[in-house]
Parts: sequence; structure tokens; C-alpha cells
Amino acid sequence: MDIKILTQDTPNPNAKKYIMNRPVKREGKITYQNQDECFNNLLAHDLFGVAHVEALHFFDNVITVTQDGEGDWEHVDWLVRAIIETRLPIHNADFKDKPDVIEKPKPVDPELAKIDDILDTTIRPGLQMDGGDVELVSLDAHVLSIRYEGACGSCPSSTMGTLHAIQSILRENYNPSIIVNVI
Repeated sequence: MDIKILTQDTPNPNAKKYIMNRPVKREGKITYQNQDECFNNLLAHDLFGVAHVEALHFFDNVITVTQDGEGDWEHVDWLVRAIIETRLPIHNADFKDKPDVIEKPKPVDPELAKIDDILDTTIRPGLQMDGGDVELVSLDAHVLSIRYEGACGSCPSSTMGTLHAIQSILRENYNPSIIVNVI
């Protein structure tokens, strides 16, 4: 099967989505911040070899590539496509996540699960369509700590617009006094 790659811009000028006609991550999602985290993902490892690439987000059949803003997208795009075309045929979409994720599963907090369900039906579809996502880190009293992933990680609109939207939706659907912080 020929590899087909569709490139889409994201709201973040430093991130692009690469959508393939085959999966890159069958279950879950993963964000890498550096080459050292890609211990079992040669495709991600090689993509970090492209100058200016600073983050990768794998989800379903999408890789979101975030660069530092110093690279010429035309050149970065050409190199990213070349690596995907050569590595995707031998890529294992069932690869295991980072060891710390496997060894230290997060405790299931029923309140975080409620918030997660709300975000799954409201915010996440839009973020994922734009090549990003949000991870719930902790809930302490009425303060929710989140971490942006993929294109959302360095997007200017995620620090205000998206954060405000998340907080508003959670205040309406979960707790009127919740405060959302990005870590």
C-alpha cells in the first residue's frame, strides 16, 4: 500500500499535522518532548533528527510536528515527509509508551474521570482536530492542573482562549468555582 500523507496547518503557526492512510499509534496517544523519550519508536527518533523539531504527538493516524519557530516550514516539511515515507512502512503502530507511563499508571480519581468525560465530549474533539490534546494532571480542591499536548503545547491561543473555554465549560458542567491552571 502506498503511503499517503496529507499535511494540515494548525492554529499554532509552529505546528503541522501529518495525516497518514495508516495508523501511527493504534491505542492511546503519546507526546514526545525530545529524542531520548523515543526509546522504542524509530519513526519518532528519526523525526527529532530534523533541525528545529521540538515536539511530536502521535495519535491514531496523525503525527503533529512542532518546531521551535526558527525553521523554514518548507524545508522542515520536506524532511519530515521523507522520513515518514521511509519509516512508516516498518513502523510498529502497537509500540509501547514511555517506560514511566507503563511503570507508574495514574490512580483513577473519580472526580478527574468526570472532568475527563466532560472534556471528551466538548473540548478534546476540537483540540485533536487541530493536532493537539489536553492531559489532566491533578485536581486539588477546586484547582485543576492540565498539560497541553501536541500542537496545543506552544500555541499562543491555548494560553488564553482555549484555557478560558476549558474553565468555562467545566464551571458550567462540573463545578462553578473550578480554576484551571496550565503546568
